[in-house]
Amino acid sequence: MTAVNACPFCNISASRIIDADDFALVIRDNFPVSPGHTLIIPRRHVDSFFSITDQERGSLMRLLCKAQTALQRECSPAAYNVGINDGPAAGQTVPHLHIHLIPRYAGDSEDPRGGVRWVLPDQARYWS
Repeated sequence: MTAVNACPFCNISASRIIDADDFALVIRDNFPVSPGHTLIIPRRHVDSFFSITDQERGSLMRLLCKAQTALQRECSPAAYNVGINDGPAAGQTVPHLHIHLIPRYAGDSEDPRGGVRWVLPDQARYWS
């Protein structure tokens, strides 16, 4: 696990926080894949979804739903991708758990079918 003082999610400026509670916080992604791309992050430095407490899990889910409601009002996306890269083999680059809430817009992809399955492109077109 990365040292807390070197973790970018343990050192987020208060000005970036758009919602929070005692266990988690919400920010916009610094490298958004779509307008409104949001991250929900536990306050405690923990690397895996499978290592959080029930209180943290409840907090993350509540803030995820609140963030979706706010994005729907602010950006009017057509849909969402919700994802967690849990571990380096899954593409996790910051070893501090975070949930991606990615707004999707009509026409932002030629064929969005398969969604998150595209992390392994050879497996994505299961309907073909």
